[in-house]
Amino acid sequence: MNTPLSWIKAYVPELDCTVQEYTDAMTLSGSKVEGYTRLDKNLENIVVGKILKIEKHPDADKLIVCQVQVKEDGETVQIVTGASNVKEGDKVPVVLAGGKVAASAHESRNYPDGIKIKKGKLRGVESFGMMCSIEELGSSRDYYPDAAEDGIYILSDNEEYKDAAVGSDAVELLGLRDTVFEYEITSNRVDCFSVVGLAREAAATFGKEFVPPVVKETGNSEKASDYISVEVKDADLCPRYVARVVKNIRLAPSPEWMQRRLAACGIRPINNIVDITNYVMEEMAQPMHAYDLDTIAGKKIVVRRAGDGEQFQTLDGQIRTLDSSILMICDAEKPIGLAGIMGGENSKITDSVKTMLFEAACFDGTNIRLSGKKVGMRTDAQAKFEKGLDPNNAIIAMNRACQLIEELGAGEVVGGCVDVYPVEKKPVRVPFDADKINRLLGTEISEETMLGYFKKIDLDYDAAAKEVIVPTWRQDLECMADLAEEVARFYGYDEIPVSLPHGEATTGKLSFKLRIESIARNVAEQFGFSEGMTYSFESPKVFDKLLLDADDPLRKTVTISNPLGEDYSIMRTLPLNGMLTSLSTNYNRRNKNVRLYELANIYLPKALPVTELPDERMQLTFGMYGEGDFFHLKGIIEEFLEKVGLKELVSYDPKAGRKYLHPGRQANIYYDGIVIGYLGEVHPDVLENYEIGEKAYVAVLDMPEIVSRANFDIKYQGIAKFPAVTRDLSMVVPKEILVGQIEEVIREGGGKRLESYHLFDIYEGAQIKPGFKSVAYSLVLRDKTKTLEEKEITEVMDKILKGLETLGIELRK
Repeated sequence: MNTPLSWIKAYVPELDCTVQEYTDAMTLSGSKVEGYTRLDKNLENIVVGKILKIEKHPDADKLIVCQVQVKEDGETVQIVTGASNVKEGDKVPVVLAGGKVAASAHESRNYPDGIKIKKGKLRGVESFGMMCSIEELGSSRDYYPDAAEDGIYILSDNEEYKDAAVGSDAVELLGLRDTVFEYEITSNRVDCFSVVGLAREAAATFGKEFVPPVVKETGNSEKASDYISVEVKDADLCPRYVARVVKNIRLAPSPEWMQRRLAACGIRPINNIVDITNYVMEEMAQPMHAYDLDTIAGKKIVVRRAGDGEQFQTLDGQIRTLDSSILMICDAEKPIGLAGIMGGENSKITDSVKTMLFEAACFDGTNIRLSGKKVGMRTDAQAKFEKGLDPNNAIIAMNRACQLIEELGAGEVVGGCVDVYPVEKKPVRVPFDADKINRLLGTEISEETMLGYFKKIDLDYDAAAKEVIVPTWRQDLECMADLAEEVARFYGYDEIPVSLPHGEATTGKLSFKLRIESIARNVAEQFGFSEGMTYSFESPKVFDKLLLDADDPLRKTVTISNPLGEDYSIMRTLPLNGMLTSLSTNYNRRNKNVRLYELANIYLPKALPVTELPDERMQLTFGMYGEGDFFHLKGIIEEFLEKVGLKELVSYDPKAGRKYLHPGRQANIYYDGIVIGYLGEVHPDVLENYEIGEKAYVAVLDMPEIVSRANFDIKYQGIAKFPAVTRDLSMVVPKEILVGQIEEVIREGGGKRLESYHLFDIYEGAQIKPGFKSVAYSLVLRDKTKTLEEKEITEVMDKILKGLETLGIELRK
């Protein structure tokens, strides 16, 4: 199914998107776009030009020199050409120097990006552009039959283009500023084998108004039944047959807009009658056929099965041998068409046609497919019929075709129609239960939202019966699972959360906790840490080595009933002893720049004596000495927290009060007001107890607190479309104020317009008054929806400055 975007926009006027946006959105909502072709590909700087003067080339018999006006203000360029079909006063498409044209079929391999036109000389005469043939515009005479067979395309020879303004876009004028999309439509979505169906899907996908063509019943005061009668002998193979009559046929080329739309769909325009049938087939997904009424014997149509061995000559001139499974369209004496496949040679429309019979029918899809195989044929009509069309669409398509006939002046439509429709197809009612659909999809979508999706695709709802009323053209909706699919595709498959199916057996994967631990290992090893493993059994003496107070709660431990010895008699309540012991061993073996991490449990008794199992809490412990300091370790912690979705609400409190850490170089790590760990430089006395002769740093994160708050709901944000604004803040800050407090004020004041901030300078010295320090930040502001105005920037900066003033901070002057 190929459809030009311009035709879709005719029924969705508010549709405004790029080609890629359309491709992605339509594919995600179920109408898969296989690819697209830009009709204006490789066409650049091509304008309407007017030939003012033609002279012979002084040194070439077959070349002429043209003075061509290319701008409305009268600007002209000189173009040398060998075309013989141009004359003074002609308007032609002109590619100016620096522009591009499409390569011909045999040149396309060498020029995949088109041919760039440069100014140059032809036999000594300068030329500043080129006049184009229709092939050089990427098209052909099949779609522009008025174009010269071998020469320049003369715009002024065409009634539609003769008044085109000089200097205007010739590509736009010729309808080539368009994109043709190729869809892969599943066979159960018969409605999407039409432009109207795809336009309905596009409107629903983008949330725009769907404006279908208004179909009016036309016709004079006569009755079609006075011209033709219809008898359907095999109603199981032909559930509906509609016939109308058009007299006083006037064959002529169809209008340019219709030809362009058909050409974009890959259909060659022929004449107004044939083009109308093809147009309605593409627009409504209802194939139609036209017969010369004067060739129909007895003025009667009979729909019946063929006889075994019966022979029939189709429109392509081939003799077909048939059997009794093949459905035929016959008159009172003979067959005149293969139902749903192709008409007969004996009833075709010729230039002498006066009165025409229009056919719009619905045939059994399976029978049409099998019949086409038996006779060795494959037509566009057959491809649609074999999907199983909606019989209720036949009369709409028929009226649409007759309406076009009157609008294009192709004939006089006889009033009324002959409609054989013994069993009318009714809309299907499908039970609707929003809770069941949510359980099936694993979502929490409201009933109102679901009904909103249904309304966008013209599904009605009976609230009293709790049933969705499915129109007959949606033959794929039969049960609640089908409704769930409609909800899913408009809600967005990418928005449905990932979850395991319910049941006794589920697909195995890492649990959420193990995924967090895996990320911890990856981050640690990325920064050069090696994993260590230490014993959970410890000696009570470690608490003294770590300088813990005698009444410290961490001294309350689970005691082993049958220990290996005193050094392994208790279960550890903090992980630092094992880590510091490992660092000590490495230091005393003269290893430099040691970095270790460990994921291991601590054991906190719930009561003593022990009456129940202790609280086992996984701890992520980092230890390092050598290269790096407190801030390096802090950065590693923040990298891990960001990976697990805990970036925004992290803060630090230097008043941690941990005896085993340096009193001025330690901090508790908070997330949303809850302590989730700590970090700092090891106290010098503790370093001496462990025989470590240089500064060492440790950090501990409580993994249960991390896991309970981790969040992988990270959404992609596109590249910013609007410019950023940078502002620097240089401040004089009381020494007791922490940069974390400053950054909290910056975040709150900056709001959504604050994209990032960066501390780039801290200074203390003679130029700063005692008790203060100089702190400088760089702020990046950006609005995702527009370019920031100076007023809005000032508003953000004022909020930040007012917040800083409450901390006793002032701008440095």
